[in-house]
Amino acid sequence: MTIYFYSRTDEYGDFCNFSSHGFELDGRYWRTVEHYFQAQKFAGTEQEAEIHQARTPGDAKGLGRSTKYPLPDDWEDVKDSIMYRAVLRKFETHADIRQRLLGTGDEELVENARGDYYWGCGADGTGQNKLGRILMDVRGKLRDAEIADTNEV
Repeated sequence: MTIYFYSRTDEYGDFCNFSSHGFELDGRYWRTVEHYFQAQKFAGTEQEAEIHQARTPGDAKGLGRSTKYPLPDDWEDVKDSIMYRAVLRKFETHADIRQRLLGTGDEELVENARGDYYWGCGADGTGQNKLGRILMDVRGKLRDAEIADTNEV
């Protein structure tokens, strides 16, 4: 079975980057994964601070798409690892959604983002589903950590 997620209101809405599961990373508290991810495009600028303070994840996303500041030259090379760090931290921080993620077993996780062929599956299902893949990688890492903790007891 494949588990699809997209909106915060979906059955698996906790998996989306707009879910209200804040976390601390890089010495700051972030309201959502979306806030963190978008802010990293402009690390060290006033745009980063503005995104950090954005009222909603949608506002953070809009600010992150600003052309006011150029993207770092290596953005395409680092964006997946930035997303991974944020998603991992979110699930490390919140036991309830960590257990929900672990409860998906080995099911395929797919961000059902019809207009996004990179992070999601795209309209025709041929997208790269990078966010779903990151979630499955995080699930594996958390499962391994849980097994290691059990073996230490």
